[in-house]
Amino acid sequence: MKKTILVIGANGQLGTVLTQSLQLKYGKENIVASDLRPRENYDGIFEILDATDVRALEKVVLKYHIGEIYHLAAILSANGEKDPLHTWGVNMKALLNVLEVSRHNGMDKVFFPSTIAVFGEGASQENTCNNEPLHPLTSYGISKVAGENWGLYYFSKYGLDVRSLRYPGVIGYQSNAGGGTTDYAVEIFHSAVLEKPFTCFLDGKTTLPMIFIDDAIRATLELMDAPKESIKVRTSYNISGISFSPEEVVSSIRKIYPNFEVNYVPDHRQDIASKWPKTINDKEAKQDWGWRPEYDMEKITNVMVYKLKERYNVVSK
Repeated sequence: MKKTILVIGANGQLGTVLTQSLQLKYGKENIVASDLRPRENYDGIFEILDATDVRALEKVVLKYHIGEIYHLAAILSANGEKDPLHTWGVNMKALLNVLEVSRHNGMDKVFFPSTIAVFGEGASQENTCNNEPLHPLTSYGISKVAGENWGLYYFSKYGLDVRSLRYPGVIGYQSNAGGGTTDYAVEIFHSAVLEKPFTCFLDGKTTLPMIFIDDAIRATLELMDAPKESIKVRTSYNISGISFSPEEVVSSIRKIYPNFEVNYVPDHRQDIASKWPKTINDKEAKQDWGWRPEYDMEKITNVMVYKLKERYNVVSK
């Protein structure tokens, strides 16, 4: 029987690129993208799906003989603090629906994205290890810690092959940012290419771990392709790309746009960011399934500027 892959939350920053990558790898006919709203000009199979509706989710799984799920849908950190209980409810209900439908329908694998937002008080901010204490102070972070533990539970109790990565801030050009605390690192490139002043919601010296979208997608696919026996961490793997501050990314951008103007006006997101790691130790991912990042600050800047100039039809001077 044919088995296909379901991507839940396919319209988000990660989902947009992941669905394209999966289509290239497995064929368009074997990838089902889904989200709360349709995606314009999407070339492939798409289902409108609310993952908090377990019956609707199972209907899609049975309709397409789904054998693997990438569950990306969640309310993110900054948006999540506007209504913490709603964030908890949506994030947890959707995940538990995915896990239950998966175990009852013989799913081969499930991917669940975690985040550096799981770290908080008590975790080292430098070279943060995989097994640091997890005491987040955002509803989003709390839901991700719980999600990691549910993944471990379903693997241990039911044998469900749940795999997870703790993403840093993801930088990409394919879609707009989605309400996270690291969104400035995407938005700043848009302002630079459009030659508009940028107001940064974090202090200029706030260093955070980041990862370019191509590295994030490659890490996801490499994790899911790894042999089951290679997956030693059944909560979530740390992965690291590059750590930088707003001032450092501005310095990189000014090599191309010397007159780029930036103002620093920290808001509520500064308090969230100040409790997160500055640098990540991802030795387990490197040891277990061979993870290695490819993008540094200069390469990220050059690709972001080039691709956004194409998007906005900006002519080089």
